[in-house]
Amino acid sequence: MGGNLSAVLGVVSLVTALAAALFAVLRLRARRGIATATQRATYEVLHTAGLAAEPLRGGLSEAGAAKAVRHLRALVGAAGMALTDRESLLVLDGRGGHHGDQLLAAARRAVGTGRSTVLRESELDCDVVDCPVRGAVVAPLSAEGRVVGALVAVADEQPAPGLVQATLETAHWAGDQLALAELDSSRERLARAEVRALRAQISPHFIYNALTAIGSFVRTDPDRARELLLEFAEFTRYSFRSHGEFTTLAEELRSIDRYLTIERARFGDRLQVRLQIAPEVLSVTLPFLCLQPLVENAVRHGLSRKPGTGMVSIEARDAGAECHITVEDDGVGMDPTTLTAGIAELAGAGSDPADDPGQHVGLSNVDERLRSAFGDRFGLVVETGLGSGTKVSMRVPKFHPGVRAGS
Repeated sequence: MGGNLSAVLGVVSLVTALAAALFAVLRLRARRGIATATQRATYEVLHTAGLAAEPLRGGLSEAGAAKAVRHLRALVGAAGMALTDRESLLVLDGRGGHHGDQLLAAARRAVGTGRSTVLRESELDCDVVDCPVRGAVVAPLSAEGRVVGALVAVADEQPAPGLVQATLETAHWAGDQLALAELDSSRERLARAEVRALRAQISPHFIYNALTAIGSFVRTDPDRARELLLEFAEFTRYSFRSHGEFTTLAEELRSIDRYLTIERARFGDRLQVRLQIAPEVLSVTLPFLCLQPLVENAVRHGLSRKPGTGMVSIEARDAGAECHITVEDDGVGMDPTTLTAGIAELAGAGSDPADDPGQHVGLSNVDERLRSAFGDRFGLVVETGLGSGTKVSMRVPKFHPGVRAGS
């Protein structure tokens, strides 16, 4: 009985698999019936180009070349395809492996001159009987005006003008992808440099003030001094972490809470803080050290120039596909005319003509990083007036391609 049941189940499984395969074929044919030959050809080219683009966007490396070369070969329609950097053969797919040294030598010449070349059969000495290779097209790969390697298309017949043109255009397109890779790398280096600059700008005066405040409690309240020292240690550990351009709103707020704990030790009851944070936006991703400079500006302008108590308000609201964040103080504010030259001048803006540029820490830095990460629609918005305080607002998309905490 058990054997019969197994046989029946096997037949059922086979029938199910055949039905699924037939259904898939019918769907594919139906789709092809809708599209014209031109549309299908366009789809195939764009799809193949997309598959090649992703590894090339990681830069011209052996691993990336190995993933891209098969798709590049399909785009060109060559019998074989090789990718080189300036000195070495990174990968060769298809025919032509036994001509590797000759292809590399031709690629080096193309890299040196920056000019493409066509290798004829007579230029490819070969001891292999009935060698299928009849020529090759060698095109330099240029990124940002600099030749970084070469694309070599191997032909199984004398290279025709169509193959030459396809190789040149594909090499130009691949060079654009490599240029984008360098741009992405430059952007990441710039972002890291901006964070380092922001840390250097924030650190000197805050560290001095924090340690002074902690020192004032060492004799009178040792337990308080110890708690503040631990808060300071956690704050600096977060601020000087070495990984990731992005963090979550929850992590940024935890760091700000430590910062405010230390500042309240300095200012006492003069510093009042109001928080309104929607729980559903705590996981939103934003640039690292994006809020702390705004809070520091609010604290310094809310208290250093205003007699009596100062209020700092931090609000984060759920706004559908976005999170809206504001940092506001009721301090002395700024002259609105100082904003006409753009957010970049805020670093030196203030009501006092002799104002220290350090009084407005990192606003332009934060604005630039927001725009770089999410687009120009997501820069800072500043509302201010003399004697009316300052309100800095930002919008952060809840989800954005390529942006995640720790990345």
